Amino acid sequence: MKKKLALLMAAILTVCAFTACGNTGSTGAAEAESTGTLERLDSEAAATETAEKEASNDDNISIVTTIFPEYDWVKNIVGDASDKAEITMLLDNGVDLHSYQPTAEDIMKVASCDMFIYVGGESDEWVDDALKEAVNKDMVVINLLDVLGSNVKEEEVVEGMEAEEEEEGEEAEEGEEEEVEYDEHVWLSLTNASRICDAIADGLGKVDPDNAATYAENANAYKQKLNTLDGEYKSATSAAANKTLLFGDRFPFRYLVDDYGLDYYAAFVGCSAETEASFETVAFLSGKVDELGLKNIMTIEGADKKIAETIKNNNKTKDQNILTLDSMQSTTSKDVESGTTYLSVMQANLDVLKEALQ
Repeated sequence: MKKKLALLMAAILTVCAFTACGNTGSTGAAEAESTGTLERLDSEAAATETAEKEASNDDNISIVTTIFPEYDWVKNIVGDASDKAEITMLLDNGVDLHSYQPTAEDIMKVASCDMFIYVGGESDEWVDDALKEAVNKDMVVINLLDVLGSNVKEEEVVEGMEAEEEEEGEEAEEGEEEEVEYDEHVWLSLTNASRICDAIADGLGKVDPDNAATYAENANAYKQKLNTLDGEYKSATSAAANKTLLFGDRFPFRYLVDDYGLDYYAAFVGCSAETEASFETVAFLSGKVDELGLKNIMTIEGADKKIAETIKNNNKTKDQNILTLDSMQSTTSKDVESGTTYLSVMQANLDVLKEALQ
């Protein structure tokens, strides 16, 4: 359609140029004819360039992702075909998934793309309205929670963790079932990532059938890297003397610890907006540090570490290290430009994990 419109515009401009030349009066005929010819050639050249650009863009595919892991997976699966793929990461400036609000421009990108990939949890409630505005009725939409199906876990409150207070108007009425909240941080499992990459490759094949085999091949090659790293995680965790992580922070790593049979304690659930822990929570976590003889207290990226420091200062030895695992919720486009990848973050997390489990 774009190509046809561009060619039509070129034809219109060409006709206009000829008409302008035909209306030149008898006075200064030679000069007018020369000027008209130059204008016509300029118009034709501009129209041709526009047509070529539009025709080229017509073959491109547009993929919009919400978060960094999705973006990086797509880049790897697209591979050498990236010159014909426009890949957008909506949360590219460090905004957390749980507090993100799309702009009008974001909605337009979603509405007109060929493929849209999002997590699908409570934080993505805005997506339904955005998809209602879709002008591309053939859009392929990938919801990560839908892809994983029964592998998606409910949020859990473990011993000592502060449960989030219900906001006004959110309490379930008598007899009404409480709405299940799912843990959205599915990307922090390498096995989940492998399943999702299959879905992305399949979706790209539908959008761009000519390169479907390439996308499948790239996905398989990338999954080999995921599987290799998964094997390294299994080796490190199975050999670890300690099997428990303690977070003085939110805890978005439920999928990761479940993959490798680890236990955990934390101040808050992964999607919590809380920043201050109660005396009871701090006292419980400090006691667990003593009870288990833990050498390390964990936080996530971007945290101010105040709770972790308080836990450290309220146990017997007060000599724990404070270590950080990256949940990739604050990764920016600048990080991507600097070479950050999903695999590089997960490799760095493994290195931290080895120290944390000593």
